[in-house]
Amino acid sequence: MNNDSISPARELARIAAGDDRTVYDTVSIVLHWLTAALVLTQFVLAETWEWFARPTHGTMVVLHMSFGIILSAVIVFRIVWRMLPGHQVAPVVTGWADIASRAVHYLLYAMLVAEAVLGFVLRWAGDESMSFFGLLIAPPFAPFSKTAQHLIEELHELNGWAIIILAAGHAAAALYHHYVLRDPVLSRMLPPVRRH
Repeated sequence: MNNDSISPARELARIAAGDDRTVYDTVSIVLHWLTAALVLTQFVLAETWEWFARPTHGTMVVLHMSFGIILSAVIVFRIVWRMLPGHQVAPVVTGWADIASRAVHYLLYAMLVAEAVLGFVLRWAGDESMSFFGLLIAPPFAPFSKTAQHLIEELHELNGWAIIILAAGHAAAALYHHYVLRDPVLSRMLPPVRRH
């Protein structure tokens, strides 16, 4: 029996098992929404901690660092998971829309990785330890100049805003597909009970 006769049988078995690659697997769905929740939490913490006095301000900074470390781990795991065979889905759209969709996804991944790196470097550049819920991670390099620290801080903040704006556009596009075009772009990233 050659590969041409085996492949369709395997494909039919996979579809019969409910895996038609039109929806994301459970792990991908959980990682997607966990990333979204952590990004929003990080943004809110960073934009509001100046409103509060000590010790609340300090607690919010520690939470920002701690959730940042978790988000970094989630991003790395998510990229590895997506690269593994069998975790990709067929595109709903084709042509320029598919290219634009992929470009936005790759850009978001790159910006999230950059934001994580900038966050670590920013803390360590000031000769301060990262804190993971009180567990301190000492700087692995010498402190930077004040000018360099300021630049890194600006890049971290600007990139954070850019992530929020791009993610908002990504969400708006998904809602447009769901409510106007009525295609499964959004529903395939929802838990099974919400795919209606």
